[in-house]
Order: sequence, then C-alpha cells, then structure tokens
Amino acid sequence: MEQRACNGRYEVKSMSYGDLLSQEEMKALDELVRVPNAQPSVLLVDGDEAARDALAERLLAQGIVCTTAGSAEQALALLLARPSIDLLVTELHLPCGGGLELVREVRQSARADLPVIITSGDADVQDAIEAMRLKVLDFLLKPVDISRLVTLVRNELGAPPAKSPPVRARQGKAEILALKSA
Repeated sequence: MEQRACNGRYEVKSMSYGDLLSQEEMKALDELVRVPNAQPSVLLVDGDEAARDALAERLLAQGIVCTTAGSAEQALALLLARPSIDLLVTELHLPCGGGLELVREVRQSARADLPVIITSGDADVQDAIEAMRLKVLDFLLKPVDISRLVTLVRNELGAPPAKSPPVRARQGKAEILALKSA
C-alpha cells in the first residue's frame, strides 16, 4: 500500500490487480467481468462540474452513453465497478492528482488496454509527449471541438455515425410530386 498527500490529507492507495497479475491474466480477467450485451459507454472525468456536465450533455445528444466523475479516485472506482465503460475521456488537471496519473494507474490495472482521450485548456509540449508515451488515443485542446470528439468516440466504440433526422418537407413534396405525375 502507498500513501500520498492530497489537500493536506493522506490517502491510502491500495494495490491493484496490475501489481499481482501478468498482462495476459489482466486481459482474461477483463473479459470475465464484462457484462454481455451492455451498451458501451464513455467515462468523462473533469474536476469542473459545469464543464463535465456540458460535455456529457453534448455527447448524450449524439446518442453516446456517458458516465461522469469529478476526480481520479472516482474514475478508478467506476472503472472497476462498470466493465461496460469502453473509453475514458479525462481532463489533464484533476483534483488530487492529474489526468496523466489517472492514465498511469489505468495502464497498470485490469483495464490497461482502455482507450483514453485527454483534454486540456493549458497543456504544454511535455504533457502531450507524456500522454503519447502512455498510448492515449488523442490529446484535445479546450475548447473541445465536439465534432472531432464525437468522431473519435464513435470510431473507438464501433458506433455508427448518427443518422440525420428525416427531412419531412422534402419527403412530403416528393410524395405530392409522385401523386401528381401518376
């Protein structure tokens, strides 16, 4: 067990599966705990509640299922409890540890192969380099281009592009034209 300071308090970090199991054993464990037919979802992690909720609403409007967390600790607990989470989108700067530290912990867990996207409003080149070393899918600067994020998420989850709503006016006119010519 490891202790670390967070806002003047010491937190105890327990051992993870990655401390005990090989990479192959972690993959096998991940497959065992997956819920069959569960709809894939995205875990959004951001310490700014307003930003987190706004992004979740934008993704939900595109038909993408989201779960949210305000800290790395909450995110790790959700990843352990919900195997249907298939993608992690995290802010670089989080309360009590950063997004890069969260990614490092995920990479050492049973969810080591989980795809990750990092967002940040004030990243530097070193942050981006470290993110790429941790094999993140992408590093997006804020304000996040929602169409780019939706495309990345859909590609990673294997979800088809959102269907455009049918245009009733065109269909109606086409039907009227077809009736007149008949």
